[in-house]
Amino acid sequence: MTTPLADAAPQAAGTDPEQARALVFPLYADRALETGELLSEHAQALATIVAAVRPDQDLVAAAYLFAVHDVIRDADRWLRNHFGASVALLVADLRQLRHLSDSVRNRMRAAGAHPAAAPEGQDEALRRMLLAMVNDMRVVLLRLGSRLQTLRYLAARRVTGVEAYARETIALYAPLANRLGIWQFKWELEDLALRFIDPDAYQRVARLLEEKRGQREERVLSAVAGLEAALRAAEIHAVVSGRPKHIASIAAKMSAKDLEFGQIFDQRALRVVVERISECYEVLDIVHRRWRPMEGEFDDYIAKPKTNGYQSLHTVVEDADGKPLEIQIRTRAMHEQAELGVAAHWRYKEAVGDDRAESEKIAWLRRLLDWQREVDPGDRPEAADRVYALTPQGRVVELPQGATAIDFAYHIHTDLGHRCRGARVNGALVSLNTPLRTGQTVEIMSARTGGPSRDWLNPELGFLAGARARTKVRQWFNAQEHEQSVAAGRDLITRELQRLGRTAVAHEDLARRLGFASAEELCAAATKDEFSLRSIEQVLAGPVANPTPAPITLDKPRPAASGGRGSVLVVGVDSLLTSLARCCRPIPPDTIIGFVTRGRGISVHRGNCANARGLMERQPERLIEVEWEAGSGRTASSYPVEVLVLATDRQGLLRDISEVFAREKLNVIGVNTHSHRDQAEMSFTIEVPDGAALRRSLAQLAEVKGILVARRK
Repeated sequence: MTTPLADAAPQAAGTDPEQARALVFPLYADRALETGELLSEHAQALATIVAAVRPDQDLVAAAYLFAVHDVIRDADRWLRNHFGASVALLVADLRQLRHLSDSVRNRMRAAGAHPAAAPEGQDEALRRMLLAMVNDMRVVLLRLGSRLQTLRYLAARRVTGVEAYARETIALYAPLANRLGIWQFKWELEDLALRFIDPDAYQRVARLLEEKRGQREERVLSAVAGLEAALRAAEIHAVVSGRPKHIASIAAKMSAKDLEFGQIFDQRALRVVVERISECYEVLDIVHRRWRPMEGEFDDYIAKPKTNGYQSLHTVVEDADGKPLEIQIRTRAMHEQAELGVAAHWRYKEAVGDDRAESEKIAWLRRLLDWQREVDPGDRPEAADRVYALTPQGRVVELPQGATAIDFAYHIHTDLGHRCRGARVNGALVSLNTPLRTGQTVEIMSARTGGPSRDWLNPELGFLAGARARTKVRQWFNAQEHEQSVAAGRDLITRELQRLGRTAVAHEDLARRLGFASAEELCAAATKDEFSLRSIEQVLAGPVANPTPAPITLDKPRPAASGGRGSVLVVGVDSLLTSLARCCRPIPPDTIIGFVTRGRGISVHRGNCANARGLMERQPERLIEVEWEAGSGRTASSYPVEVLVLATDRQGLLRDISEVFAREKLNVIGVNTHSHRDQAEMSFTIEVPDGAALRRSLAQLAEVKGILVARRK
């Protein structure tokens, strides 16, 4: 139960950590966290941790006030009155991250899974969501310090049954500390987590280490001092640093590479950073003269960089006590590339893909945590263009900015999106066009049957923000229209067969005889102008004798009139190269869709094109809205289309077909014909101004004696 906010006038505003401690500790009283640790003890330890890393008064005050929302109503106003907006924002963000962590961990416990056992990509999505949720990036330091103190407390009291905390630390917090370069957090988080996840491995490595960590650190410092003195004597300006390898890292390397403890040569390591490449090799010579190099343990990644661009000299030597010491030597440029470029340590260690926006945010955060200089708040990167929402089971869903509950539902499953009828966000009912925010939990309410609404495709109503969801809605309506067309065509064909007294004829057999790939395709064509039901009577009546068809004389091919390709507009974009797909040859006013090709602009397909449907399924992100330019088909533009004609072969057939095209003033630019068992199959490529001209010519062809089918391919 929270304490009411006192009406008494607050003290003068300002950032004073001791004032924060004095005000809030009496309110914490004997309250405790879920782990059993008292709020006051956790706050004091957290303040000590962040003060040691960065002596920032706002940070230390926020550490003392980390749980103030748990004990004071209207804590935001109280914090602003006493400590200002900066501290209030830090504490609010920290509270949000605490709740996110608790929510995900508790849901996964209820589902019987650990965070580390989440679906592939979930750990990375959680890390990105955490970074996207904060307003002041310094709060990440507070969250890391809080988790470090929690693990210290659990380890000190030997608490059991807390593997969920440890696994969450390995999956989320240790990689964040690694990315931000806060190495002292990283190694201790990993070591403490390993004690709970695999205590046997932890104890085995700890026993194998002959020295305490403090002793190993002393040896590293001694090696650093000795090498610095040798480099000064050689008048080489260099920065030398060192670190002992921690227990979790040793255990991981032994397991990953199936090595024995004695084969881990980088238990202690030094890094030397110089200005020029030539100095790298001078330092290498000094190192090998000072210590004896170990045979077979030298790699020149400067002369032969790694595939990710990483460059450095690596050598392993024996110190005065005969113990291995790894030394890395590189220039400042190589070091910056390794730390922040594509070859960054955290990238190839964690196998994370390149993401420019995230990289910029991490780089900015590293600058912010660099206590050697101040950073202008105006340097902060723009807000991320992604939204990270949670399912009720704790799964992270990454969506485009402005995404709604419908986008969320389609991301989970296409069928859930189709049946979506409502949504709860953080337990409250919201309208389906409400934009989601990072960190919200979304629960979809769905009907047992039904489909999407056409209103969802109206951009002015704001129901959908992602191209993926829009594509799936269009596909649903296209499928519904196709099913309706097939059903109507099946009725027409059935009635025609009844009229002819040929109800025993199977639709599949009829489709084959009429040149269709399936009965479904035949039924769909029966509802269009390109197919006449008279063809059924003619094909069932049987063939008639036919002489060899006379040759047909074609006009010379001529290029399409100017404007043919320019009559397609890419919605919302001007002056993009477009081309009509040859697989389906769209013409106005066909329903069309665009597909972004590699190097050839926008390829325009008919909406019912089989190739286009395949592209929709495989690469929906490359689809783009296109439409015919106003007036298309009423200008001098012409479009090539292919027409299939099936007929009972006879003398003069090609002449009669040519007369139809001539009357309609259509240019024939290609023809292919062959006969089999008194049936002729002809394929014509003609140029038409629009769909109306094509329909007229097909209707006239259907009236020509002997023609069974005349349709557009």
